[in-house]
This record gives sequence, structure tokens and C-alpha cells, in this order.
Amino acid sequence: MDGLIDGLVARHVDHLRVQRRLAERTLAMYGDAFKRLHAMCDQHKLALPDVRPHHVRGWTARLHAQGLGPRSIAITLAAWRGLFKWLGREGVVQVNPVDGIKPPKAVKPLPKALSVDQAVALANHQPEADDTAASPAAQTRREHEAPWLHARDHAMIELLYSSGLRSAELLGLDVAASNEAKGWIDLQAGEAHVLGKGSKWRIVPVGQAAMKALAAWLDMRAALTPPQCEALFISRLGGRLTPMQLRNRLKQLAQQAGLPTHVHPHMLRHSFASHLLQSSSDLRAVQELLGHAHISTTQVYTKLDFQHLAKVYDAAHPRAKRQRDKP
Repeated sequence: MDGLIDGLVARHVDHLRVQRRLAERTLAMYGDAFKRLHAMCDQHKLALPDVRPHHVRGWTARLHAQGLGPRSIAITLAAWRGLFKWLGREGVVQVNPVDGIKPPKAVKPLPKALSVDQAVALANHQPEADDTAASPAAQTRREHEAPWLHARDHAMIELLYSSGLRSAELLGLDVAASNEAKGWIDLQAGEAHVLGKGSKWRIVPVGQAAMKALAAWLDMRAALTPPQCEALFISRLGGRLTPMQLRNRLKQLAQQAGLPTHVHPHMLRHSFASHLLQSSSDLRAVQELLGHAHISTTQVYTKLDFQHLAKVYDAAHPRAKRQRDKP
């Protein structure tokens, strides 16, 4: 490194480590960013005070062309921006050449959804207890737990897929409506009242399969739960089920059902939206059911719908088949 650049960057890194107390991983990423900056300055024979915005814009484009991802470029620009801001306070530079320069936009990954067959297979799955290595006492406990656990899990899966609930909305449901409740099921109307993001209430329909599963669960729940527990879905200890417990249980059930992907609660919400949109094409209705504040958030599912149609086309259209079979 050039002596001046090397010394200034070293002082700045010390500032980040001691004064800002940045994590070692962050410091390592910033160190890579400063190496890129030095390489650019060295190539153009520039001192740090001579760097201008058009230099930074060009270097950003070059990094992108070289295959550096948008997130890595964003971290690089953040490191450079912080360095020049610090150099300004030290009186080394007059302007910050990185101000106002943005990294290329990252492509947002599409939400992962199950196919209809996978979602139905998960909902219909009957869990099998593995008692081969269990003690007699453990086997007895599992045999006692199995019916109510299956009833609870079945009701949760059906509700997540039937109504597109978020995990927090599902776990916030109480058995009955009250002033303190964050959600409940109206069994007469077949509707779920849930408190979603932004403390906004919404009402979503509950399908017949979910209503049937709920009825079976409620019959068992009454004998398991102390009167003071209002939670609709409870753990083995009788308290409200936690998000971690829900995720772990769903992952386990999906593996038992033979699903070829890691399933989490939000994937069932994605599946609900994608399958509903494929059938109805009513984007506004799906937006309301999901509780999205902006239609742009819901529009991502149109891309999933297009992916589904593209797969159908590739599998069925004779021209597509010929194109695919070409060597």
C-alpha cells in the first residue's frame, strides 16, 4: 500500500475498532473494501484527497461488472463513505466523493411456496412416532401425547394454509374473543379475526377443512389446558406455543411427510397466496386476505404464478418440448 493511504486507513480502522466498536466480521469486510479502494487509487495514480464522485461511480460499475454482488458493493460503499467522512473530520478531504452514490439494486428472491400436492400432503400427513430407542416411560408419554399433538398440529397447518396467517397471528389466537385478545376464531361464521402488522385488524375466512381440524383440536384442548390459559394453541407444558416451537414442529412434520424442502410457517402463507392467485387472478382480494398495506407487496406472487405457468408450458407445449430436447 501507499504509505499515506496505508497510514490513514490504519488509523481509521483503529477508530472503527476502538471508538465505534464494530464487530470483527464487519471490520474484516471493511478491510476488503479498503483494499479495493487502494487498488483503484493505485491504478489511477490518485491520492485519497483527489478522489471525486465520477471516480467512485466508475469503480462501482467496474466492481459490479467483475461479479461483485449488490450487497457486497453496498458494504464497500458504506466503508468508503465512512472513511471519507472521517477524513473530512481530520481535515484531509474537503468533500465526501461517495455521498449520494448508491449500489446496484439487488434482485429480491421470490418467496418459496409449496405445490398444491405438497401442501395437501403436509396437511394430510399422519405423524409416526419413533419409539425404537425410547424407554418404556417415554413410550407411554408419547402414546398419550400423540392424539392431541396430531390434532393441534393438524389444526395449525390447516389454518396457516387455509387463511394465510402469519405465525405471530396464528400463535396470538385465543379460544374466545375478549378485549385483551390479539385474535380469535368465530366458529359460527367460519372466520378468523387477527391482529396483523401495524396493529391492524382483519377478518379472513377459514376453510371447511380447517374448521373441521379446529373442532377436533378444541375437543381435546379443553381437557388439557388450565382455565386461565386463553391461548388457542398450547405447548406440552400448557402455555402458549412459541414461534420457535412452531417452526421446529413444522420442520419435523414436513420431513416426516417426505417434502423435499425445508418448510417454515411463512411458506404456508406464501403457498396460500400463490395458489389462490393461480385460481382467481384477483390480486386485490389476495392483498386484503394477506393484510398487505401496499399492492406492490402482493404483486410478488404474480411472479410465482408466472413461474408456475412457465413450468406447465415447458412440460406440455409441443414447441417447448422440441426446444428443450435439442442437444
